[in-house]
Amino acid sequence: MDRQHDLELILRSRMPIVVIETRDEKRMLDLLRNIALARASDTYVPLFRWTVTDGLQRLDIDLEPQLHNAEPPDVLKHIRAVTKPGMYVLLDFHHYLEDPVIIRLLKDICLRYTDVSRQLILISHRIKLPQELESFVARFDLALPGADEREKIIKRVAAEYTAANPGSRVQYDPKAYNLLIQNLSGLTDRDTEQLARNAIFADGVISKSDLPNVMQAKYDLLNLGGILQYEYDTAKFADVGGLENLKRWLSLRKPAFLKDRKASHLDTPKGILLIGVQGCGKSLAAKATAGIFNLPLLRLDFATLYNKYHGETERNLRESLKTADIMAPCVLWIDEIEKGLAGRGGETGTTQRVLGSFLTWMAEKNSGVFVVATANDISMLPPELVRKGRFDELFFVDLPSREIRKRILEIHLSAREQAIDEIDTDAIAEAADGFSGAEIEQAVVSSLYAAHAQSTGLSTRHLLEELERTKPLSVVMEEKIGHLRRWAAGRTVPGD
Repeated sequence: MDRQHDLELILRSRMPIVVIETRDEKRMLDLLRNIALARASDTYVPLFRWTVTDGLQRLDIDLEPQLHNAEPPDVLKHIRAVTKPGMYVLLDFHHYLEDPVIIRLLKDICLRYTDVSRQLILISHRIKLPQELESFVARFDLALPGADEREKIIKRVAAEYTAANPGSRVQYDPKAYNLLIQNLSGLTDRDTEQLARNAIFADGVISKSDLPNVMQAKYDLLNLGGILQYEYDTAKFADVGGLENLKRWLSLRKPAFLKDRKASHLDTPKGILLIGVQGCGKSLAAKATAGIFNLPLLRLDFATLYNKYHGETERNLRESLKTADIMAPCVLWIDEIEKGLAGRGGETGTTQRVLGSFLTWMAEKNSGVFVVATANDISMLPPELVRKGRFDELFFVDLPSREIRKRILEIHLSAREQAIDEIDTDAIAEAADGFSGAEIEQAVVSSLYAAHAQSTGLSTRHLLEELERTKPLSVVMEEKIGHLRRWAAGRTVPGD
């Protein structure tokens, strides 16, 4: 894609204002300067740049900045008074777009564009224009570097490393090299170069060990709003007690999701919805999904999307999903999805728009984002979300069976370096009937405190006494869990 050609077409559209939302300011100024200098003499127009710190400065030729035009009203009055065509790049002008005087001056310049073609180019990371100016505006999206351009950037950085270290050449694993090109997608030229330099200049080698750091740095660059969370440690499936059906289902679909050539005839899986009793491993299963796919895990808490300002909630969702698309291939874990998609009193209209945006994204996405949504309260889930086809499968995560309780107990004892052969795990698994995995873990934690207070090692007695003192959720909320089980029967696939 020829970004310079596309931008020139926008500039020739004779729209008074061109809006460009980008963080790659230098790249944009270089493109504009190239366009200005490449024009024939009969179509040539001067190019100016304005900043609040330096005022107005000619860019196509080397002239000193005009500091007397540093204030926004002053520069707009100057442009309005100019009688010759010109392109005026206004950097970070979004701060002043709510001032009535600024709006009027901008409108004056637009209305007189047919007399004198003074074109305003607004560049910033985000620009929200007043409604009365929208009819005068064209927008340009700076295309991000494609695979060929990313490879050229990596090669250029590698050449810089060789020049800085005479006698050394960058070593690379071909597979890691190709993955680096892939994983740098979705970034600007500047950010692509920065992350490539981080990977290469560290040791002069491009290896698989560089990729997690690249993905973490990429996430830090993209997630400026802080809505998404990057999960550093994704659990391995060995850390999940039970959920055998879910494990088998994911293993069967892994080749298709990861674009294995032998599975190219299979549909790419979109995601799953995990419904079940609190504390029974839904969140751990979501983390383990990223572990089995060997992919980064992003966590989106829908409740954090909501903003009191009109339109900001939807923007938060769009930007979060866009970040997930750019981070692909990855797993997107949506925790307690019902809290963000159920009616929220006076915010029902916003909730419906959020639901609509999310469902549209799910239906149309073609990026490598595998969605794992978890929910505890099915009564709060909108019917549109759980109907067949939204997710590839709905799994129900129930209270663990006796054998799974024993496995969960062994996992938590081993994680705390306790001797399993000195504990009667069969007796404890039997006594933990009705306990969730989280409750079994908490029983281990509390028993260790009790043993420490008595200056003894952990014993079967400590664990049995702790279980005896605890009323599990299955007892405290027996009616609600019974309702959940009845709803899941016939509608979902058992996780175990």
